[in-house]
Amino acid sequence: MEARNVARVIVATDDERICDVVRSSGVEAVMTRADHASGTDRLAEVAETLEDADIIVNLQGDEPLISAQTIERVIEASDDESVGIVTTWEAIETAADVLNPDVVKIVVDNSGRALYFSRSPVPYPREAVRKHVTLETALRNEPGLLGEFRKHTGLYVYRKEVLLEFTRWPQSNLERVECLEQLRALERGVKIKAIEASTPSIGVDTREDLERVRASIQKEHLEFAVERFKSRLHD
Repeated sequence: MEARNVARVIVATDDERICDVVRSSGVEAVMTRADHASGTDRLAEVAETLEDADIIVNLQGDEPLISAQTIERVIEASDDESVGIVTTWEAIETAADVLNPDVVKIVVDNSGRALYFSRSPVPYPREAVRKHVTLETALRNEPGLLGEFRKHTGLYVYRKEVLLEFTRWPQSNLERVECLEQLRALERGVKIKAIEASTPSIGVDTREDLERVRASIQKEHLEFAVERFKSRLHD
């Protein structure tokens, strides 16, 4: 809602509890079918009813810390009509994230086009691993290797026609192997552009992730309260 180039915000859900909370906050919510295989299918159900929308932003519910500035930049990048989908990445800062299959890695070319998404550590630093025997040891002994890895974050901007077509395609082989639905688009030849996020975020895949997000939000609220207090003292 803070993003300047978003015209309408809708929460799509099949859970009445979520719908009630969202609506009580004054935000638009739409109940969808409960049999969707993915969040993208749920998104498409709502998008198909939006006659005046050409660009659809998908901010997934497990990415609560993605900034408005990042959303704005991704929408701006969708002005390139050769691009069907735009998404984001962040630098990976720890060896644990490189090795964690819940942290999806992305490989991009020099123009920012996504080449592949994987739960495995890609690109694989072959020579460093040969030197240090294991990838974990190589990352520990050569911290500069972390710069080779990018973390994919769950924000997408679709051209509406691409989104609707995407959800009509059957699951692809790579999608089933990696359990990553964006690979379906790559296998169909859709151009996906990936840009660096403006600020770091935390995807919620585990209980530990949830606690990290809660701590981050509490810290932000505390810092905001301190700044307001200082401002009043100054006044």
